[in-house]
Amino acid sequence: MKCLSLKQRFEPYADILIFVVTLLVANYAWKWTFTGDEYGDQVTWLGMDVTAPFEFMACHIASVVYWLLSLVRDTAYMTDVHTIRFASGSGTTIIWGCTGLKQSFIWLCLILTVRSIPGYEKQTRLHKLWFIPFGWLCCYVFNILRIFLISLFIEYHPEWFDVLHDYIFKYLFYAMLFGLWVWFVEKIRYASSAH
Repeated sequence: MKCLSLKQRFEPYADILIFVVTLLVANYAWKWTFTGDEYGDQVTWLGMDVTAPFEFMACHIASVVYWLLSLVRDTAYMTDVHTIRFASGSGTTIIWGCTGLKQSFIWLCLILTVRSIPGYEKQTRLHKLWFIPFGWLCCYVFNILRIFLISLFIEYHPEWFDVLHDYIFKYLFYAMLFGLWVWFVEKIRYASSAH
């Protein structure tokens, strides 16, 4: 009986191991290099002020979520550029951590580390060029829907906020990223070898 080398034993699991390592490294690289207060008055990356894109996205997301809420509720109003409140007294504030920029960074890292098929490196790179922005669009839309749904739920159940924000929708966001990554690895990447 032939003994398999360590590389041969792990080859069937290589893509998923790369995914897990990339996810962890990207997540902790973000946490160790970006800092900001709860209200996003200043966000820094390695000590440099990078508040502007986070402020822009937080205001943009708040306005889009408010617009969506106004389509289904007449009880929502904005108290400032980040805060949506309801007549019930509950509300939500969109801060720098709610912008989806972290998940977009993680998405970029996940797709950049996908291995190419030997002999089809160019095709895989070309597919990455369009699939990365597609993933960013998915992150943007999912983030808007996430905040919209959390806002709807907490209008009458503000006590649900922590469970919805910190657990349910957080892990659904990462599940969406995983699903997109699987689609790329299993369908898009291999589609490049069929040409």
